[in-house]
Amino acid sequence: MTGEPARVRQMWHLMEPLHAVLYYAPAAFEEAAALGYDTEERWPSYFAWRAAPLGAVGADEVVRTFHSFAPGMVEGCVPAGWAVAGPGAVLAARLRAVDRTYRALFGDRVAGPEFAEAAALARRAAEAATPGALGGLGAANSALPWPDAPHLALWQAATVLREHRGDGHIVALRAAGLDAVESLVSFAAVGAAAPEVFASRGWSAEEWGAARRRLQERGLLAADGTATDTGRELRAEVERRTDEEAAAPWRALGSPGRERLAELLGEPWLEVIGSGLLPSENTLGIGKV
Repeated sequence: MTGEPARVRQMWHLMEPLHAVLYYAPAAFEEAAALGYDTEERWPSYFAWRAAPLGAVGADEVVRTFHSFAPGMVEGCVPAGWAVAGPGAVLAARLRAVDRTYRALFGDRVAGPEFAEAAALARRAAEAATPGALGGLGAANSALPWPDAPHLALWQAATVLREHRGDGHIVALRAAGLDAVESLVSFAAVGAAAPEVFASRGWSAEEWGAARRRLQERGLLAADGTATDTGRELRAEVERRTDEEAAAPWRALGSPGRERLAELLGEPWLEVIGSGLLPSENTLGIGKV
């Protein structure tokens, strides 16, 4: 991959861990427990952290905007989670969790000039993602007030850009005629991650098998569950369109700004990856496609 798609993909790979560390950090589970969430597993707090910008929405809206989760799994957490803590309290706790996590990872550097510069550049990119292009979770996060602290502004910018890309990815998947579970099955089929990794999305073996058969009937999967050439071409087109949907903020930032941001994010990215907080294999396929 070369040219603009490669640059857009590079920025996603750099920024995704800076956003996603929230969902695994000990401080986030502590903040969730203080709100009253069950933290024996990560899903009650995950749905709360990620859905809070939407407001006190129901399960149908979360299923639609998150796309990859089985409805039954979502219904186990939403809307019951809003009875534990309302979206406003969740958003405040979310920033406290990010503050504690970033300070634990990066120490006093969060108040330094490089974080301030990275935050300013990332915010410029995030603000260039227009509400019409964002939709869903991107628009909801974009509408939140910006934190004053640079490290929190950096996380929020990473979140807006991540959800912006995710919204565009859903557009691309639907254009390819892939429903939620078919999206996961087809992604596993190209080697993005083992099928077992996608079990976290709550689909039953029967639902997974039925999706596999539907994709086989379309000529997208072989009998062994791996992607055919046609299936690989379709997934490549999904990723190409996703990159295009995500490109506007980086075009607006320009090559010098993007390259400087990539330089500034290099060391924090390595520290997050090296922290052991994030799973080594993930449902996003980072590093695989």
